[in-house]
Amino acid sequence: MKRILSLAAIFLSSPLLLLAQSPSANPVSDALRSGLARASKNMVAAAEAMPADKFEYHPTPAQMTFAHLTMHIAMSNNFMCSKISGTPMPEGPKLSDTDGKDKLVAAIKSSFEYCSTALAKVDDKGLGDSMELFGGHSFTKAAAMMILSDDWADHYSAQAMYLRLNDILPPTAQHKM
Repeated sequence: MKRILSLAAIFLSSPLLLLAQSPSANPVSDALRSGLARASKNMVAAAEAMPADKFEYHPTPAQMTFAHLTMHIAMSNNFMCSKISGTPMPEGPKLSDTDGKDKLVAAIKSSFEYCSTALAKVDDKGLGDSMELFGGHSFTKAAAMMILSDDWADHYSAQAMYLRLNDILPPTAQHKM
């Protein structure tokens, strides 16, 4: 019974449920910011959970190393949040997939901090406006927001897989009641 009550309390206090109950003038932007908070927490924790000596790990020769994945997440965050918010990308240290854990974890943290600041004032105005993204291709602001959210899910699932393949439980699988 206590477990059912605990699960009910968790469900009822869910931020997504609160968003669904209260009308918003910017539902798309608000949903992106909600996803940002969750992605930041989980993806930074996943990068921190991987031991430094495993940052060169990759499941197969065709897959990127965990270090490259971490670098890619930081760079993707900076690029996409810059495009969506119309703010300049932050200037930080040049990253390489041969950088150590400390530098790469700092970069991923910094990228999520930048996204939090950059996306704080983004609203749903101009969701149909075009922006240039990958290779000069045009995307709407709404599509860019969806791409960023999808990237977080895709990148976290890769992090979780790499962690599990190294006998490390990913952050979202750690039950703390």
